[in-house]
Amino acid sequence: MEEVKLWRDKREREMYDSFADLYAIIKTTDKLEKAYVRDLVSSAEYEAECLKLIAQFRTLHSALRGAVPSLERFAEAYRLDTPAAINRLLVSGVPATVEHRAAASSSSGPSASAAAVAECVQHFITAMDSVKLNMVAVDQVHPLLSDLSTSLAKLGNGLLPPDFEGRTKVRDWLARLAKMGAADELTEQQARQLHFDLESSYNAFMAALPNAGS
Repeated sequence: MEEVKLWRDKREREMYDSFADLYAIIKTTDKLEKAYVRDLVSSAEYEAECLKLIAQFRTLHSALRGAVPSLERFAEAYRLDTPAAINRLLVSGVPATVEHRAAASSSSGPSASAAAVAECVQHFITAMDSVKLNMVAVDQVHPLLSDLSTSLAKLGNGLLPPDFEGRTKVRDWLARLAKMGAADELTEQQARQLHFDLESSYNAFMAALPNAGS
């Protein structure tokens, strides 16, 4: 029998490979959510793995935006009964542990606080991923840092300390970029420093969130 190919060229093959990766991320996230609910994985392990899956999903979903306009339809087409994963990846955007910590400390309502934290986490991850992918032109970096700065400002001092270093570092980078031209690019050393500052600020941000129940 003649072999039946799913693709006609290299581009289509890469698309189907990406579909397979997306499928795997959704299934893995769903299993992780169930393991966390059943107390089969520690909170620290769950959070670290969940953050990695969310970052992978965001990168892949962005690349597949034209081919996969709706994640729900993708799940339906491939018979994925994974509502927990869809909620975590698409709706929430942060691990359940982060939602719980945000809700525990919220003075304006758990949902508003969790949404603000989710927004900050997403902007941190997007900015770090972009620098890793060498998207270092000023007109690429500035909007990402501007969005991050805005989302951090929305939190006020309710969840973060007044002297939170992440706010200062992001503002310093925005001021530095404002002095450059839109087409200018960060040097390798500058890009490395920016990624380091973002990563350290992100870690400080996560550490600043109070433990649920504290």
